[in-house]
Amino acid sequence: MHFHPFTSAHYVTLAVGFALIAALILFARRSDGNQRIATALLAFLNLSSYPLALFAWREYPRALDNVLPLHLCDLAAIIAGFALFTRRPTLLTLTYFWGLGATFQALVTPAITIGPPHLPFIQFFVQHFAIVAAALYIPLVLKWKPKMPWWKTPLKVFGISVVYQGFALLVNTLLKTNFAFASRPPDNPSLIDHLGPWPIYLFVMQLLALAIYLLLALPFKGCKKAGATE
Repeated sequence: MHFHPFTSAHYVTLAVGFALIAALILFARRSDGNQRIATALLAFLNLSSYPLALFAWREYPRALDNVLPLHLCDLAAIIAGFALFTRRPTLLTLTYFWGLGATFQALVTPAITIGPPHLPFIQFFVQHFAIVAAALYIPLVLKWKPKMPWWKTPLKVFGISVVYQGFALLVNTLLKTNFAFASRPPDNPSLIDHLGPWPIYLFVMQLLALAIYLLLALPFKGCKKAGATE
């Protein structure tokens, strides 16, 4: 089955995924024991994303894009898993901003053409929902807050994002891949389609990312003390 965004299959998947995220967060907030179970489950889902992706794509063309875990969401899943286990401030910070600033957009305009019930479709959405769940879980359950002043952390994440994009461009040049969609837009419709031609859209993407990071930090603007400083 071929998958198209903004169809009934897409809307049902989003509804089920966000309902499960809400249920997990409510479950975790009920008791410390529940929190330990939910944290372990969420960390497992994120850390297992890469081996599950290799398994899911085993019968499909093995392009390097589907083998190496160098897309932003691949890195975000690994970072989220370790963030939940270690509570390291930088990992928590990247999970929050990359999860809600980038992976959320990947759920809205998914870069996948294989539909249900095939394994790549299931793995894609499980991975991306797990990242978004971790991004919401960290402030709502673990009570994480970015370092103050509120604008400082978005700038740090923006700097890391620029470095990542440069790294992705280098890898794409060497391996003929398209990590971070830094060499061309995805095949499916996405926000990138409206940001101009390459390489203009790369600069526009970073400006939008900075704006989104600043917006994501605004809810913490009134906090006098960070819950987990960097």
